[in-house]
Amino acid sequence: GEEVTQTPKHLVKGEGQKAKLYCAPITGHSYVFWYQQVLKKEFKFLISFQNEDVVDETQMPKERFSAKCPRNSPCSLEIQATKLKDSATYFCASSQSTVLNIS
Repeated sequence: GEEVTQTPKHLVKGEGQKAKLYCAPITGHSYVFWYQQVLKKEFKFLISFQNEDVVDETQMPKERFSAKCPRNSPCSLEIQATKLKDSATYFCASSQSTVLNIS
């Protein structure tokens, strides 16, 4: 099946450097989600997009992290000045539409 494409597979940076990660969502998917997993702990939600528009960025540390999903280009997540605690696995997910919540 089709999957999101994340590049690069590995990224090694010194502290205080800039780091940029890319994610190409599945064709036809308009929602993109970024998660951070430190060691083998739980996933921390960072940011979500609908096409180019940010849906939810309340969890993202905006002093250092920024993200965008330009039209016809992969989405990107950028860390301005890396800190030791940013060492993690960054996961990108995409979906066709948002999950429906029925209360």
